[in-house]
Amino acid sequence: MRGFLLVVAVAVAACGEELFVGARGAGGVNLPLSPSQVDFWRGPTKPNLPVDLRVPFRSLQAVKSFLEANGVAYSVMIEDVQELLDEEKRTMALSRRLERSTGAFDFASYHTIEEIYGWMEALAAAHPGLVTRLQIGQSYEKRPLYVLKFSTGGAGRPAIWLDTGIHSREWITQATGVWTANKVGASDPAVTAILDSMDIFFEIVTNPDGFAYTHSTVSNRLWRKTRSVNAGSSCVGVDPNRNWDVGFGGPGSSSNPCSETYHGPYAHSESEVSAIADFILRHGNVKAAVSIHSYSQMLMFPYGYKAAPAPDRRELNDLAAEAVRDLAAVYGTEYTYGSIIDTIYQAAGTTVDWAYDNGVKFSYTFELRDTGRYGFLLPAGQIVPTARETWPALLDIMLHALEHPY
Repeated sequence: MRGFLLVVAVAVAACGEELFVGARGAGGVNLPLSPSQVDFWRGPTKPNLPVDLRVPFRSLQAVKSFLEANGVAYSVMIEDVQELLDEEKRTMALSRRLERSTGAFDFASYHTIEEIYGWMEALAAAHPGLVTRLQIGQSYEKRPLYVLKFSTGGAGRPAIWLDTGIHSREWITQATGVWTANKVGASDPAVTAILDSMDIFFEIVTNPDGFAYTHSTVSNRLWRKTRSVNAGSSCVGVDPNRNWDVGFGGPGSSSNPCSETYHGPYAHSESEVSAIADFILRHGNVKAAVSIHSYSQMLMFPYGYKAAPAPDRRELNDLAAEAVRDLAAVYGTEYTYGSIIDTIYQAAGTTVDWAYDNGVKFSYTFELRDTGRYGFLLPAGQIVPTARETWPALLDIMLHALEHPY
């Protein structure tokens, strides 16, 4: 990691204490640590940009000694990551009790896959003329892959694809997905204009096995990948956002099954990925695809797997600029925007690059709040503000797709 700003998250798994440390690279620095020693929350990209690592306590002294020996200053970002995990669990329990007493779904809380799936079913039942819950496949562990279809017309209309939660630990995305789906179902006037001519398909839990695993114990909360078994390795799972058949296996992905960016044995090896690809190709008329991630506060478009500009780069960039402005107008949250490779890093095998190369012109990736203060452990109090500020940006993309047919 030469010349990078490093943010090192330090965890004591055995005794439940965790620490978040920041460090500024001095150039010519290489940090030779294995995936078992560090967990990149935000990987190395370009000189002087942040890199976030969660480091088990057993590796803390070695990491600190290495940084100090190489003249890399660091600062504590989160005093105790475990404290955030415990608080997250506590607030979920309080919300669950509130929901039982009121019978109302709490959009300001994180939820399990069972709770989200139940809510999706209830939404479809409450709006039978607008919302349908479709199953487009099964996960590796045989969980249903549910998609909400919002439609006021017949089959074969132009469509918009939305997904959240492809990386299981990014809980703010599934929570934002639930809030957003509820907003679409509430017949917002802008959405009505879209649904008069287009359908919206929304997969809220795109990686159900991984998501269920993050809820199984506190120690599994930061799991990123799928849960498929890798032949010849004791390490489990594939990064589903490196598994797409576009630049598959290229830079920004790993052939190591233990890596957080393991691309899998072959493109679309993950049933969670192949189900979406088959659905979009079978539909044949998807005009926009938005895949929502966290964190870093970015809005990005193709390409990530290669440096060549997308043929529609100017239009994609102008639309991203508009969306980011409208997002910031809500609470002042600042986003950066641009192509994936220019804005964050080179990444092969991603959802939006595949969608774009398969005819979906308006393909975007959001990286939601924040920029590292909480990372993947964004407090529940930020769920609704995050969803509210993202909504006008999403509308900009969807309305643009409606108004600019191709």
